[in-house]
Amino acid sequence: MPVIVTFGLALVLLGAVVLASEDRPRAREFGLVVGVLPTGPQNAITDVAGVKVGQVTLIEGKDVRTGVTAVLPHGGNIFQDKVPAGISVANGYGKLTGVTQVEELGTLETPIVLTNTLSVPTAADAVIDYTLGLPGNERVESVNPVVGETNDGWLNDIRGRHVTKAHVLEAIGNASEGPVAEGGVGAGTGTTCFDYKGGIGTASRRLPENRGGWTVGVLVQTNFGGVLTIRGVPFEKRGTAAEAGSVARSDGSCMIVVATDAPLDARSLKRLAKRALLGIARTGGYYSNGSGDYAIAFSTAAAVRVPHRSPSPTRTITLLKDESVSPLFQAAAEAAEEAILNSLFKAVRTEGKDGRAAEALPLDRVKGLLK
Repeated sequence: MPVIVTFGLALVLLGAVVLASEDRPRAREFGLVVGVLPTGPQNAITDVAGVKVGQVTLIEGKDVRTGVTAVLPHGGNIFQDKVPAGISVANGYGKLTGVTQVEELGTLETPIVLTNTLSVPTAADAVIDYTLGLPGNERVESVNPVVGETNDGWLNDIRGRHVTKAHVLEAIGNASEGPVAEGGVGAGTGTTCFDYKGGIGTASRRLPENRGGWTVGVLVQTNFGGVLTIRGVPFEKRGTAAEAGSVARSDGSCMIVVATDAPLDARSLKRLAKRALLGIARTGGYYSNGSGDYAIAFSTAAAVRVPHRSPSPTRTITLLKDESVSPLFQAAAEAAEEAILNSLFKAVRTEGKDGRAAEALPLDRVKGLLK
């Protein structure tokens, strides 16, 4: 039977106890401060009021290392009370279900679910079940599930398609507004990043009142490569820059989810999503040929929500002016960079399929780099 973990506890893998992610610090706790803007209280996407995150981690035998991460824009009926959203694509080698309707209509009507590549259809089916089953949706006949992915097949038996609809529904059902587990959990259980163990990471920024006071939160699923860069300095895994650069695995993917309480429409949210993709570049990724790199941004502001049905043919909304959006761009870039680093800092060594192992980022060497 699989070990199903819904939050970061110590795990038993292959008969050996490994350290839980709680035993490793987040980047900021370690002394690595990204950017200049202050964080929210949790330094997580859930610092945006109403946003919830739920996760299910699947670990079975030597081969199953996968899971589900769900992000809910609010706790109500998202189909009936849609939120504006925008998507930006850095490299489109991915299977992001629902992208064209979000592009066309500029709204999000379901939770955002992240999982592995071959489990996208199962997750989409579960999101449809969830949406159709909500009170008030008895007459709904069309649902646009939004499901993103990365390929965790290096550590996980991805062909076994071990994620079930029940796992997806469980992740949605256990979503909460509290702290978010990071590292090798949920959809990040079997992922790698810069040849180290990657996973789920999150961070937030809260603008000063004189810059709007808005909050931007980011959650990432990291499974990409390049040359890991910390504070602009390449992190040389194998001793020399030439050696590290010659063996770095570039292909993979990264999913970025951005939430804000600023009143933005779909056009501005697409621009915000584009800035979050800077986090990948700042940490040493470069959107390689085989990497599916996407950012989805949404606004929770009540003023810009879109009711599914309205008796009026028109609506009046209040939006943030373009010249006031730049601080949000900075917040998204900073939070995405820190979220990616958190996914690495919190991840622990993980053994998986075919005897492979993904090592944790060696924090002692990071400490030396920071000095």
